[in-house]
Amino acid sequence: MRRRELLAGMMALAATPAAARPTMPLHGAPRDLLSPPFVDGDGHELTLADFEGRVVLLNIWATWCAPCREEMPTLDALQARLGGPDFHVVPLSIDRAGLEPVRRFYEEIGVRHLDMYFAENIRAMLAFAVVGLPTTILIDRAGHERGRLAGPAQWDSPEAVAQIQSLIDERSQ
Repeated sequence: MRRRELLAGMMALAATPAAARPTMPLHGAPRDLLSPPFVDGDGHELTLADFEGRVVLLNIWATWCAPCREEMPTLDALQARLGGPDFHVVPLSIDRAGLEPVRRFYEEIGVRHLDMYFAENIRAMLAFAVVGLPTTILIDRAGHERGRLAGPAQWDSPEAVAQIQSLIDERSQ
């Protein structure tokens, strides 16, 4: 029964419009975070340690996930607005077919500011404790998880931008 309740809750969350959801809930204290290896659009192997020193918004998604597709333009706009040496959006695709569906999707919707990243689906979902897509994790400069949201969001909204900017503005721990 527990599994059915969890699934029903995830489905209800996914059915809620992204604009109606609150800003990302933050943890009371930073949490350690595992990082499986993943590859970028050029095939270079990375982990989250490669982004240490920057605030990262890690978005685990897939092209077949309708809510993921819905929020991708807002992640692109967020990267355009805040991206740079202090902040980076990492849209980590777990598509089984690799980066090719991601390339097609980016072209189809006109993504211009996001890089491409890919991880093996089961490995990434287990390492990042993902129970549904999309899942977005806010990571501080030291590589600790500061917040997590399951389901889509309006990442370029004033509230989301302000929340992320406040973490960017924090001094390194």
